[in-house]
Amino acid sequence: MTELNKLTLAEARDALRKGDTTSVELTEACLKAIDSADALNAFVHKTPELAMERAKAADDRIKAGDAPSMCGLPIGIKDLFCTKGVPSQAASKILEGFKPEYESTVSQKLADVGSVMLGKLNMDEFAMGSSNETSVYGNAVSPWRRGNDEAQLTPGGSSGGSASAVAADLCLAATGTDTGGSIRQPAAFTGTVGIKPTYGRCSRWGIVAFASSLDQAGPMTKSVRDAAIMLETMCGHDPKDSTSAELAVPDFEAMLTGDIRGKKIGIPKEYRMDGMPGEIEKLWSDGAEMLKAAGAEIVDISLPHTKYALPAYYVIAPAEASSNLARYDGVRYGRRATLDAGDGITEMYEKTRAEGFGHEVQRRVMVGTYVLSAGFYDAYYNRARRVRTLIKKDFEDAFAAGVDAILTPATPSAAFGLGEMTEADPVQMYLNDVFTVTVNLAGLPGVAVPAGLDSQGLPLGLQLIGKPWEEGDLLNTAYALENAAGFVAKPQQWW
Repeated sequence: MTELNKLTLAEARDALRKGDTTSVELTEACLKAIDSADALNAFVHKTPELAMERAKAADDRIKAGDAPSMCGLPIGIKDLFCTKGVPSQAASKILEGFKPEYESTVSQKLADVGSVMLGKLNMDEFAMGSSNETSVYGNAVSPWRRGNDEAQLTPGGSSGGSASAVAADLCLAATGTDTGGSIRQPAAFTGTVGIKPTYGRCSRWGIVAFASSLDQAGPMTKSVRDAAIMLETMCGHDPKDSTSAELAVPDFEAMLTGDIRGKKIGIPKEYRMDGMPGEIEKLWSDGAEMLKAAGAEIVDISLPHTKYALPAYYVIAPAEASSNLARYDGVRYGRRATLDAGDGITEMYEKTRAEGFGHEVQRRVMVGTYVLSAGFYDAYYNRARRVRTLIKKDFEDAFAAGVDAILTPATPSAAFGLGEMTEADPVQMYLNDVFTVTVNLAGLPGVAVPAGLDSQGLPLGLQLIGKPWEEGDLLNTAYALENAAGFVAKPQQWW
């Protein structure tokens, strides 16, 4: 049998059911891999005692014959999810020392079915970033390298720790969150699969909020089948989240037939960007050919308001962040700055927030506060909301015309080196989200599937966008693409 930590969720589940291995053995293999991978800085709060306790309980459940699919499978949890009694810092200094007294709905659902939490994963501070370079824990590092070049590469962001850990086989799968591409972009950079479900499919309760109308949790896995297995557990209505949908959750795995004959796949002309690398262009047309060969019909479509998506996103997301992050004030929990004699409450707020928030978070809070201020609310925030409605309508029109899914690149390039996109021009970093933000603005499901390697041996991913609430159908199309692409590359171990 392959090394246990290298198994997929589906393989590990089947091995557990057959009695070929135990959850304790699987968990020990992952904990050993984690301990030898500090160079990747993926796991930032390790919970080995809790993991072993849950693994033993899972083995008892499996023996008793009462075991859901995810039972006994070791996974990592992004540091944005509150986990009871375990530090949950959202990678920020301002939440130093915060150990919640409650569990987020998504991590509770995973615990309830017997999955094993190995620890908390690195991320961009408050999920703001596309390269995992804004974390208080330091950069997460991709297990991939460009040929023999030793330069450290980004695993993408904000779910960089999750992507790095799954790609390096430190865990069988991980949770991520996606506000503008933070599951799909890191998945594309690391040769893994990541799905952002429809807004409202997964509860946001207990997940540290960045932009409440955009945030959505989802799984990051080694295969499309694994994404289907894990997503089913994570989804479901939650009365504690007013945006959570009261809809039955289908058996996503059972929908993976690979049969996409007669499906219409749209290719949006607006996603052909100036200066897009030839490799991405080729990957995209190859992906369309693969789907065509599998029996789908490829049609050209137009999403005319795409060019306004990034500007609209970078007004709406910071506006919501500025409102959500107002609660971090040094009064109730987390860090409080040391005050000088004579300092009042205003000085306490100012010093705590100046010390506690990193530069990127400060930048976005200030942008958000500006666009919400009296003189600019209509000029920026309300206008961005109107643009968002038009972007959503573009997708609705395409689906109404019979399109079943839309194929686009996942990222404008392969992973770049840490430090290569410097603070000098944050806009360059924001452009990484160009293919992913539309999906969040429209509240649609989107999945990134690894589809090839660039000339330097780095993974490249394609994105499929689906109809609202039709994750099963979307995953089936992704499954057909995954089978056709046959991506099996893994990073060479150097860490």
